[in-house]
Amino acid sequence: MNIYIDLFLSFAKVGAMTFGGGYAMLPMLKRELCDKKKWVTEDEILDYYAVGQCTPGVIAVNAATLIGSKKKGILGAAASTLGVITPSIVIILLIASLISGFGNNEYVRHAFRGISVSVCGLVTVIIYDLINKSVKGYAHMAILLFSFFSAALLGLSPVYALLGSMAFGLTVYAVRSRRH
Repeated sequence: MNIYIDLFLSFAKVGAMTFGGGYAMLPMLKRELCDKKKWVTEDEILDYYAVGQCTPGVIAVNAATLIGSKKKGILGAAASTLGVITPSIVIILLIASLISGFGNNEYVRHAFRGISVSVCGLVTVIIYDLINKSVKGYAHMAILLFSFFSAALLGLSPVYALLGSMAFGLTVYAVRSRRH
């Protein structure tokens, strides 16, 4: 199969089956791109997600663009990006055409409540995996706790948590470099 079609279809499958945003997409990306296709490693997906969070736009689209670019350059990025957004566009157009009775349908409301609870479970699994793969010592644990408490308890913007964590990480790196 043509690699660009394969990229498009793989990301379209992920985009069609993901509800709840970027984090809910991680298990699908892992299964499709790491386990089945072997295009990227788990660590690479986490790195692309980290970069996707730090850049403007939707995390899922940013990650798809980065992964497609790694695989096949600019055309790969375009194929992956189009693949991940096409299902959403089609679904939104269908919903928009049926919207008059769709939003007030009790079954639809209950279905989306169930989906949102399921997404919470999936995000929890991803957080657990991210912590296990990313936190490698006391400095990393300090960054994790700082970020969590500054955002959750103090209500600070995530930008401040990222900037503070970056400064702390660079400081720890500089101190460790001087010791060795």
